[in-house]
Amino acid sequence: MKDIIKQKLTLLPDQPGCYLMKDRQGTIIYVGKAKVLKNRVRSYFTGSHDGKTLRLVNEIEDFEYIVTSSNIEALLLELNLIKKHDPKYNIMLRDDKTYPFIKITAERHPKLIITRKVKKDKGKYFGPYPNVQAANETKKLLDRIYPLRKCSTLPDRVCLYYHLGQCLAPCVNDVSEEQYKQIVDEITRFLNGGYKEIKKELTEKMTKAAEELDFERAKEYRDKIVHIETTMEKQKITMTDFTDRDVFGYAVDKGWMCVQVFFVRQGKLIERDVSMFPIYNEPDEEILTFLGQFYSKANHFKPNEILIQEDIDQELTEQLLQAKVIKPQRGQKKDLVRLAIKNAKIALNEKFSLIERDEERTVKAVENLGKFLGIFTPHRIEAFDNSNIQGTDPVSAMVVFIDGKPYKKEYRKYKIKTVKGPDDYESMREVVRRRYSRVLKEELPIPDLIMIDGGKGHVEAVRDVLENELGLDIPLSGLVKDDKHRTSQLLYGNPLEIIPLARNSQEFYLLQRIQDEVHRFAITFHRQIRGKGAFQSLLDEIPGIGEKRKKLLLKHFGSVKKMKEAELNQFTEIGIPQPVAEELIQKLQE
Repeated sequence: MKDIIKQKLTLLPDQPGCYLMKDRQGTIIYVGKAKVLKNRVRSYFTGSHDGKTLRLVNEIEDFEYIVTSSNIEALLLELNLIKKHDPKYNIMLRDDKTYPFIKITAERHPKLIITRKVKKDKGKYFGPYPNVQAANETKKLLDRIYPLRKCSTLPDRVCLYYHLGQCLAPCVNDVSEEQYKQIVDEITRFLNGGYKEIKKELTEKMTKAAEELDFERAKEYRDKIVHIETTMEKQKITMTDFTDRDVFGYAVDKGWMCVQVFFVRQGKLIERDVSMFPIYNEPDEEILTFLGQFYSKANHFKPNEILIQEDIDQELTEQLLQAKVIKPQRGQKKDLVRLAIKNAKIALNEKFSLIERDEERTVKAVENLGKFLGIFTPHRIEAFDNSNIQGTDPVSAMVVFIDGKPYKKEYRKYKIKTVKGPDDYESMREVVRRRYSRVLKEELPIPDLIMIDGGKGHVEAVRDVLENELGLDIPLSGLVKDDKHRTSQLLYGNPLEIIPLARNSQEFYLLQRIQDEVHRFAITFHRQIRGKGAFQSLLDEIPGIGEKRKKLLLKHFGSVKKMKEAELNQFTEIGIPQPVAEELIQKLQE
C-alpha cells in the first residue's frame, strides 16, 4: 500500500460522504458513497477481493473524500459527481432512447400525433409508451374511431379520410368547438383506461343501428369494436386499477447486478428494461445509485407508483426520487416484484458465460499484454496508421481502445500538412507531434501504450518526436504486417525486439482488432478525401463552372453517381447553361 494512502486512511472520519478514487495520472476512476467513510474506504485496501474489484484497487494511487450531513446528501452528491467526472468504473446509463407520447394538439382544429418531446403548449399528452409499436397501433385505432384531421395544413378540398369517415373535413365544413370538445373528451377517457366503456357504448349503437336496418352504420360500429379488441385487448392485463407503475427487481451474483424494470401502463405490462453491470459496493447501495441515475435522465418518465423489493430502503428511495414508492407485501403487486426478480436472476445466469468470454477478450487480454511488455496495464491504447497512394492526399488516423474496446468518440483524423511526397516516416512524425502537443497543452489523458502500424523505422521516428521534442516517456510499440497484410509481429523495447505472442492467444487477437480498426479508419478517411478531391478537380476542368455553380451542383445532386445518371434537362433546370452541361456530361461519362 502506498504511503500517501496509508496516511489518508488514518484521517478518515466516522461520517457519511462520498469518496473519489484516482489513478496515477490523477484521473478520477471511481466515485462511491458511504454511511461511514472510514469503514468503506478502508475496506478497499484490506482483505481479499474478486478480480474486477482487484483491478480497480490496483489502479488506485490516491483518493479524496467529501463529508456530507446525511445518507441522502451522500447519494445525491454521488450522482452529481458521476455525471460530472464519468468515471470508468461507475455504472453509466448511457441509453439515450426517448419514449413516445400520444398527443392531442391544442389547435382550433386539433389532431392526434405521436411525439417524443413534451412541451408546455396546452396539448394533452398520454404515455409514455416504452413499446413504440403499441403507441403506433393505439394511434391508428384512434384515427379510425375518431374523425380528427390528419393533415398538417388545411387543404382547399376534402381528402380520402373524409370519404372513409375518419375526418370531419374542417377544410370545407364548419366544425364547432363543441364537436371537437366531445371528441377530445372521448379520446382522453379512452387513453385513461376507459376503452371498455367506449366499446360497450359502440356495441349498443351497433345493435340499435341493426334493429333500425341501418346495416351500413352497424358495420362501421362493428369494425370499430373489432379494432379495439385487436389493439387493446391482446396484452395481458396485470392490474385492474389502470395506474401507471414501474416495477424494480434485481439479482446479484459473482459481483454483477442485473436490474429488471417492468413498465405497467394503464393496467398492462407493456415493456421491460434490462441493465447489467459490475458492482463494487453492497447491493442495497448500488441499487439506489441505479434508481437515481435511471430517473435523472429526461427520457425516463416517473409514473404514479414505483414498486421495489424488500431489501431496498423505502424511505431513502422516496427522498431520492420524490415519488410514491411502495414495498408490496402481498397480492398482484408483490407477484410483479417477484416476477421482476426472477427475470433478473435468469438474465444474469444466461449472460455470465458471455460476460466471462468478453472479459477474456478485452480486460484480461489487456492485463496480460501489459505483463508481456513489462509495463503497467495499458488501459488506454492509442494506435496510428498512415494512408496515401504514391504520396497523393496523404492522411493519418488515430483510434483509441480503452480496456480492450474501441472508444470511437475519441478517434481522430489528420490531413498531412508539411510532408511532400510519399514519406511515411515524416508523416507519422508530423501526426504524433500534433497529437501529443495538444495532449500536453490541453491536459488530455495520456495513453498507457502507443501502437504504430509499421516497422522499426516508423517506431523510431515516433520515439524521436516523443522523447527528444516533447519530453514524453510513453511505452511505444510497432505492429508489423505479413505479405498478406495480416498482423504478424509486435515490436517493443529499446532497442526494438519481437515480443513472442501465441497466434491463438487473446492478446494476439486484441492486436489484430486494433490494427484492423486503425487501418479501416485511415483508409476510409483517405477514400473520402481522394473522392472529394477528384470530383472537385473534374469540375475545375470545365469552363463555365466556377465556385457558385460548383456548390450548386454539389448541393443539388449530392454525388457523382447521381450526376452521371442525370439527363441534360436536369442540369439546365437548375441554371447550368446547355453547352456547359453537355461538356460536364461528356466528362462524367469519360
